[in-house]
Amino acid sequence: MRPEIDRRKARERRRAHVRRKVDGTPERPRLNVFRSLTHIYAQIIDDTLGHTLVTASTVDGELRELIAGKAKVEQAKLVGRILAERALQKGVTQVVFDRAGYKYHGRVKALAEAARAAGLDF
Repeated sequence: MRPEIDRRKARERRRAHVRRKVDGTPERPRLNVFRSLTHIYAQIIDDTLGHTLVTASTVDGELRELIAGKAKVEQAKLVGRILAERALQKGVTQVVFDRAGYKYHGRVKALAEAARAAGLDF
């Protein structure tokens, strides 16, 4: 009999592996992604100070009207585009991508590609 796979523990193990290598600096802050079953959240973080510079998510008041009735991947694309626009307004052009243990496909990939297309460099 095969043992049960605890998906949460597996993700945390992958997350720790990624975070050993990825660190946000003032010149290149970290773009972190959190994905729940219904929403997606992204934030740009300066790890040296521990400050969040820019955020965007599907629960954001400005985005609620834009994402209504769209598929989750389309919602992630909008979040990525809005995050990149806000980051460019704050003067952040380069980031380090932290997928937080999630596989690079689906909503995480859509968010990253939309942020790249909107002008972020990573």
